[in-house]
Amino acid sequence: MTNRPFLAAGIALALTLSGLAPAETKGESMTFHSFTMKTIDGHEKSLAAFKGKAVLVVNTASRCGYTPQYAKMEELFEKYKDRGLVVVAFPSNDFGAQEPGTDAEIKQFCSTKYRTTFDIFSKIKVKGDGAHPLYKHLTATPGATGDIKWNFTKFLVDGDGKVVARFDSKVDPMSEEVRTKLETILPKKG
Repeated sequence: MTNRPFLAAGIALALTLSGLAPAETKGESMTFHSFTMKTIDGHEKSLAAFKGKAVLVVNTASRCGYTPQYAKMEELFEKYKDRGLVVVAFPSNDFGAQEPGTDAEIKQFCSTKYRTTFDIFSKIKVKGDGAHPLYKHLTATPGATGDIKWNFTKFLVDGDGKVVARFDSKVDPMSEEVRTKLETILPKKG
């Protein structure tokens, strides 16, 4: 006879360590900071490293009509990074097979064509049953609910790891809409 509580705890631990489930902190509800993700270079990075920062989270693709938004993402990052903005890209091949490349190819494309300096993570699924737990969390957040419809959907996360806004693919990262919302969660200029 198996000891079910230990079995369940072992399964949860295995999922957390494998990156398939978030590591929820004791006594706190899950936030963006609860996840550890693989960078484009293959290293594990805890999103808790972004505590206290505003984060623009974007699912990206290299062969999409919205791909030029990489330049606008970099422009936004450069404009606000000294005030605490972080931009993170999660490449995905979920829409029209518009991100077929390997992580190394994606990194090369972004750094060469768009000279990106913001964080880019390993390619993941962002929709459907196979969606990464991070994206399941983002799309289940009140005020930002619903499936990802296309590449370059954007989530704005505050310093506490809470989603405060969601923007459709067509919304330019440098738009007044994004910058106005961003200003509400960044420290005021001193």
